[in-house]
Amino acid sequence: MRVTVRLFARLKEIAGAPELSRVVAPGATVGSLWRELAAEHAGLEGYDRSISCAVNAEYARWERVLADGDEVAFLPPVSGG
Repeated sequence: MRVTVRLFARLKEIAGAPELSRVVAPGATVGSLWRELAAEHAGLEGYDRSISCAVNAEYARWERVLADGDEVAFLPPVSGG
C-alpha cells in the first residue's frame, strides 16, 4: 500500500522535504509509519511525544490503521500568539 506523508515546520526540515511517499504493509498504523520515518531520519526521534497526526485531514490516533492512498500529516506543536 502506498501512502503520502506530509511534514510541517521543523519536521520537514529534518526530513529534507515537505512530502514523502511511502509503501507500508497491510495493517500498518500511523505509529508504525512514524517509527519507520524516525529510523530513517534520526532527528525525528523524540517528537512522537509532542506531535499531532491526521489521516486524510482528520485528526487520528497512533493506532489508526492505514489504507492505500491515505494522506498522513504529522504536525509539531506550534507556539505564538
